[in-house]
Amino acid sequence: MSQEHDRPRLYAGDGDRLLEADRNTDRIVLLPSNDPRQATIGGGDIRIQWGQSLLRDVLGGRYRTVVCSINDTDNSHGIIGTLLEMVTTSQWNVESATSYAKVFQDAIGLHDRHDNEPYILKFDLDSLLILAILRPKGKDHFSIEDLEKGFRTVSKMLENRHDRQAIASVSFLGARSNQLRDKSGKEPPFEMVVKSMYNAGYRGDVYPSLAMWHTAPTGVFATYPFPDSLDRMREGSS
Repeated sequence: MSQEHDRPRLYAGDGDRLLEADRNTDRIVLLPSNDPRQATIGGGDIRIQWGQSLLRDVLGGRYRTVVCSINDTDNSHGIIGTLLEMVTTSQWNVESATSYAKVFQDAIGLHDRHDNEPYILKFDLDSLLILAILRPKGKDHFSIEDLEKGFRTVSKMLENRHDRQAIASVSFLGARSNQLRDKSGKEPPFEMVVKSMYNAGYRGDVYPSLAMWHTAPTGVFATYPFPDSLDRMREGSS
């Protein structure tokens, strides 16, 4: 009883009782991954923005740079098209951006340069910089290897560029125009995605796909790397 009495209240009035989630509710179970009283200067983690809206945060001016994807054929269902339409300072639209991607892709083929694929296309909308990872020519999806190579270039473009902070990225999962697939042809786990970003040097924010907003009862962490306890549990240790 004393523990129940001492538990912090989240909402005024009967809000705590009324908002008790059931299995029919889209929800997540957020797990603490470290001691919030401990911190290091610079921030060495990727923050995972569970339950937040990337589009709303971008339009609210929370980010200077966004990382997403683009291809040279059709981006009408991609987030880049939505961003280009919603940002008032944009002189681009989804058709012109796709055409630019095709011209760039053709130029790469003309000079037979495929050594550093995938490439990064920059769209400066004045109030927002979009770094779009170009899907390699001839492929109908991204691989994890493509993603990590792309984020290595993105990380170099962000190094010591304080004018390009803060930065957010999509998770590349649940995409319609530029899907991410593993070697078996399926979407990889979210952990593999953030691991690839982290190994490539990326330290910005990541927004999970909408489908991951109802992962309960599986618990989620708000930062990556995940705590060592996860690996210990997978290895069978307590």
